[in-house]
This record gives sequence, structure tokens and C-alpha cells, in this order.
Amino acid sequence: MLIKIRRGWELPESAATPESVFTNRRTVLKGLAAGPLLAAGAAAPFAGGLGRALADEDEADPSAHLYPVDRNPAYTLERPLTPEDIATTYNNYYEFGSYKEIWQKAQALKIRPWTVEIDGLVEQPMTVAIDDLLAQMPLEERLYRHRCVEAWSIAVPYSGFPLKALLDFARPLGDAKYLVMQTFEDDDVAEGQRQFWYPWPYIEGLTMAEAANELAFIATGYYGKPIPKQNGAPLRLAVPWKYGFKHIKGIVRFSFTDERPVSFWEELAGHEYGFWANVNPDVPHPRWSQANERFYGPDGQERRPTLLHNGYAEQVASLYDGIENELLYM
Repeated sequence: MLIKIRRGWELPESAATPESVFTNRRTVLKGLAAGPLLAAGAAAPFAGGLGRALADEDEADPSAHLYPVDRNPAYTLERPLTPEDIATTYNNYYEFGSYKEIWQKAQALKIRPWTVEIDGLVEQPMTVAIDDLLAQMPLEERLYRHRCVEAWSIAVPYSGFPLKALLDFARPLGDAKYLVMQTFEDDDVAEGQRQFWYPWPYIEGLTMAEAANELAFIATGYYGKPIPKQNGAPLRLAVPWKYGFKHIKGIVRFSFTDERPVSFWEELAGHEYGFWANVNPDVPHPRWSQANERFYGPDGQERRPTLLHNGYAEQVASLYDGIENELLYM
């Protein structure tokens, strides 16, 4: 007899949103967009964005035929999904500005043509077009928690592929210790990149062990469609046990190296934001507590206790054996 022991993030299949409801939500939302759907509550700041967001997603995307993809039942949640209109209009993307509602400006980003460079300590450096890369990756959907260092959180359905699949594709050499990722540079459309005091381009990195972990994910889709520009199209990192500033968006380069990189926020303010960025309720940010978070759900904002490693400690805690003296939240 097969006995399945559920992992920390799992819930019964019966608790997941039915596929028929999930895939038909655009029709419902478009009908609602014409009326007062966000009249009150925590969702009110997003009222202006829904109609435009739905219009933008109707634009032709060469990868649209790939979605929706099958959900991996190993990655489900104990909490409801954040409404799509909130998750797509309330986010950080400093390339386009230092405020939350940057989704409109992000529409200026051209995501085709888009090429991805793979270099450094690999068997063969290469440059690959995004659609050729997607055609070779095993796409699936996962439900993930997302926790911002600013102490707000959401729960979202990402589509994409395990980062381990990209490692296998890239064939790094044995002396590679870190994976370094870089965001696009185009200050003609990304006006935030004209702010010279930021250390552009945006750089992030993981150890090879972190990159190979089962949870590390490259998101290419969101809510059953290609991922919107404001959420990181066409490639973004999703490492749900880490704070959101590690989840680099608009990736154009994967480099393998034997030297630990200095990430964007680490270079800008290393006393507050460092390499590890692991969610830890017991370690406060220098300017605020991390013990609780504001969860954006279907019923608005809800205060919840922060979970160690954002609830994924069972899967990732062993990655940090022997380095307990480092400030892992930084």
C-alpha cells in the first residue's frame, strides 16, 4: 500500500481552484472590469489597472499557445490565490520606477526579439532565442507563496520550468560555484535605469546548490498565460524561500562563476540587503520587523505570521548547514 506523506506546502487536490473556474476567469474579469468591481477594501488601489492589464494581455505573444500548462500537484498551497488584478498591478520593478504601480510603464518593454546569453564556466557558451529556449524546457504550473522584504505577501500560480532544467541545458563545469543572472538594459523604455545612483544592470545570484534545489523555478507564465511585462516577462526567477528582491525579472543572461557575485541591492545597501535574503521571522530588517506580513488575498489584506523560509524550510534548510552565523535574511 502506497502511503503519501504531504509536505509543508501541500493541500488536498480538492482544495485547489477547479481548472474550469481558473481557465474561465478572464471572461468573468472582463465583464467585471466595466463595473465597480473594486469599490472598497484593500483592493481599491488597483482599481484603475484591471481593464488595461487585460487589454495588454490580448496583444499577440508568440508563446501564448503554450499556456495554460498542467499544474504540478506537488506544489500547492494552504492559502487562497491572490486575485490576478492585484498580483499584476502591485509589484516592484525598479527599472521602471521606485513605486508600486509601475505596470503601465512596463508595457513599453519589447519582449520580442529576446535572446538569452549563457556563458562563464560552461562547456559551450551560447546565445539562444527565448522561444527556442521555451521549446526545450519542461513547462508546468506551480502555486507559490511570494514574500517581499517590505513585509507584504501574495500567493500566485507561476508557469515555467525548474531552474535545474536550465542547468542541465547549460552544462556548467565542475568548478562553477555560483549562477549569476542579469536583467535587460534599455533606458529608452525603462526610465528607472536613467537614475545613475543605482548600480545597473540588476544582478542577482544563487549558489549552485540553491539553483539546483527543487523549488528554484524560472517563471515564464502567470495565471495561465504568458507572464506580464510588469511581473518579469519573458523570464523571471522564483525562489519562494527568499525575499522578493532576489526574484530577478527580465533576465537576459545566465553566467556561471567560481566567485560569489555582489547583487544589485547588496551593492547599493549591503547593510540592509545581502546575498542570502532567506525569509526569517526571527531576524528583523534593520528598519522594521519581519515577524508578520500583510497577505493580499481574495478578501483584501490579512495580517499573518511570517513562516521560516516562507514555509519551505523542510526543502531548503539543509542548504545552509554550517553557515548559521551569517545573517541569512540579508
